Amino acid sequence: MKFAILAPGNIARSMAEAVSGIEKIERYAVASRDYGRADNFARQWGFEKAYGSYQEMAEDPQVELVYVASPHSHHYEHAKMCLMHGKHVLVEKAFTVNARQAEELVQLSREKGLLLAEAIWTRYMPSRKMIDEILESGVLGTVTSLTANLGYVLPHVDRMQNPLLAGGALLDLGVYPINFALMAFHGEIKEVNATAIMSPRGIDWMNSITLSFEDGKMAVLHSDMLAQTDRQGVISGDKGYLEVQNINNCEEIRVFDLERKMTARYQVPEQINGYEYQVSSCIKAIEEGRVECPEMPHSETLRVMKLLDQIRNQWGMVFPCE
Repeated sequence: MKFAILAPGNIARSMAEAVSGIEKIERYAVASRDYGRADNFARQWGFEKAYGSYQEMAEDPQVELVYVASPHSHHYEHAKMCLMHGKHVLVEKAFTVNARQAEELVQLSREKGLLLAEAIWTRYMPSRKMIDEILESGVLGTVTSLTANLGYVLPHVDRMQNPLLAGGALLDLGVYPINFALMAFHGEIKEVNATAIMSPRGIDWMNSITLSFEDGKMAVLHSDMLAQTDRQGVISGDKGYLEVQNINNCEEIRVFDLERKMTARYQVPEQINGYEYQVSSCIKAIEEGRVECPEMPHSETLRVMKLLDQIRNQWGMVFPCE
């Protein structure tokens, strides 16, 4: 399958490394607004072609699957362009700026019969099935609560600070604790309470989110772009709890009993870098004629986007591109 990368930034390098190890992927094209940048990236990672405009790449009939790695503010525009030109699309998280944009893209992908998937890599990793199996085993008893956090020191990253690029902790980091919670707790959300520390430019530097579910469960979540956190996820029940070391790319899962004694320890499989799982899922879905990946179906992408909208509404955080 001829694979193309739209916007060769830092995250695209990780994707390029991952697809280098996937047999069914042909590293075909790279597109940037700067031809020199696209050409350098293509040479470095073994892609066949480089384009100095996104439109030119989208018009290439050879391109089959496009990975959209531009800033959040441009995901809708670039994904729509690729779908309109008959390409399958894998869009980096956060999927779009808001749910309205996401709903339009999902509708378009279904009308065109093209795959549209969100590149939230934690949904596709083997560790996700491992966590689900532990929860289903009953070893934790009746599970009622969950905590998760993700934080890095990122004040120097302009994309994160810039409201014009839909910056802030929520759309870049907060999506991971939120997805961690929604993968474990499948019930309807009854109430959302969210607070944030805002930057002078009007984006959230850090946030705290509490999700209360109709079935009595609760998830307490935190993301932060000013401080390093332990990136830990904890799911708790009346017989014990489990710890996920690094919810952003699970390194290990530990299970504890009521005496806080470790009773089990699970290592995750070796990987290229973790990005390969979402691409492999896309390939399989395309071969099967699907327009979505089962690990992250459209319904879940829309659920997350609506939740992000609800949270931002509580803060009064509106992006200029909206």
